[in-house]
Amino acid sequence: MECWQIFKEAAPFVLFGFFAAGLLKVLIPEKLITRHLGGKGFRSVLKASLFGIPLPLCSCGVIPVAVGLRRQGASKGATASFLVSVPETGVDSVAITWALLDPLMTIIRPVSAFITALVTGSLINLMPEKVASQDFIETSTCGCTTAPANNSDDSCATPFFRKIKGGIVYAFTELLKDIGGWLLLGIFIAGIISFFVPVDFVERYLGGEYSSLLIMLIVGIPLYMCASASTPIAAALVLKGLSPGAALVFLLAGPATNAATITVIARHLGKAATTLYVASIACCSLVIGWLVNQVYAWLSIDVLDWVAHSDQSVDSWLYLASAFVLIGLLIRNYIPGSSSVDSDCSCHDQPGGG
Repeated sequence: MECWQIFKEAAPFVLFGFFAAGLLKVLIPEKLITRHLGGKGFRSVLKASLFGIPLPLCSCGVIPVAVGLRRQGASKGATASFLVSVPETGVDSVAITWALLDPLMTIIRPVSAFITALVTGSLINLMPEKVASQDFIETSTCGCTTAPANNSDDSCATPFFRKIKGGIVYAFTELLKDIGGWLLLGIFIAGIISFFVPVDFVERYLGGEYSSLLIMLIVGIPLYMCASASTPIAAALVLKGLSPGAALVFLLAGPATNAATITVIARHLGKAATTLYVASIACCSLVIGWLVNQVYAWLSIDVLDWVAHSDQSVDSWLYLASAFVLIGLLIRNYIPGSSSVDSDCSCHDQPGGG
């Protein structure tokens, strides 16, 4: 029952997030990203941090894209910034944050991802640059198979509205299939937390101002969980009394640090860059999490007030209809042998997600 309530509450925002992701696919072409992420200066890191925030790629789908950017001349810092900002947030996860947490966290989350990516990339850019290796992987360890294609400017002349249609179809088929399973897992875990974890659990074990931040960091770093899937878990813990800052630490550290990402960074950027990558994310997450707690206290905002308000409207027809539509799309995409996205042309404007 708890899982169904969380699923129903998130459903309309999940659908909106995937719709926006489909639009981004055609509005931000791949060649635009690769053109601006080259070079070794601070500007490339800044652009990589900004470009990565809205992109609809999961924690493993970003790996082949980032490797492709590195192969095309992106600096170590820009590649690392892209690997941080993309999985930590995205239009789909931002929409779910609005649904399950509150408006302030919806703003803080992408801003925090940008700051973390900027700091991480800038520090790694200070390290000596070596020639990028040519033995690049084209698939990630979780089965995502998309990577940037080298498209010519005039290789595809698809009409604009057909591109829009193709982007939306991609969002509700390929992207939804890649992220949907993790999202359902996150909702399932959130439901278990909501139902079984006692109300005083967080107060007893995660009540310390600093210890809660550190514990959520330790939990988040090794855990593979994409941004969308981690949001219901963080929201469930907040409902049990976890501070917003500690929840944000989990939302920042979890998606950006996992075995697949760390392995790729070690292989293509070096062990020293990998150590700096993890350390930068950890430090930024802790500092930003502490600051977020101070902001909530200073503004006298209780995230539970927004959650209680949203619970009153979750039984409306919009939430129920969205839930059934989302269920139908998930079932359609996970039926064995179901067809994948039909492309209108052989080229793709942007690397696909995973």
